[in-house]
Amino acid sequence: MAKIETFDNPHPNRNYAIRHVAPEFTSVCPRTGQPDFGTIEIEYVAGALCVELKSLKFYLQGFRNEGVFYEDAVNRILDDLVAALSPRTMKVTGSFTPRGGMHSVITAEYPDKS
Repeated sequence: MAKIETFDNPHPNRNYAIRHVAPEFTSVCPRTGQPDFGTIEIEYVAGALCVELKSLKFYLQGFRNEGVFYEDAVNRILDDLVAALSPRTMKVTGSFTPRGGMHSVITAEYPDKS
């Protein structure tokens, strides 16, 4: 998996939302070996660091040939980004294209609100 790179937040004393949308996310179903497609949305309030977009793109592309369930992919993305950025808050949502007549939307948040 590609390394997630960061840069200093230019406004670390302000709470402002940053939202990145990756509409071409792909992975592989670990049961069928068939490709899965979806959109990954990442929204966060930065602490001291922000994510560098080219590295985020390469990181997400690392799932392209990996057998992973939707639930695992979304939670791994959240965990990896939280580890790299230490954001104030973060939400990762995966909206996956229909398979077998089902459309799945998975959301994971930091801090955990459960």
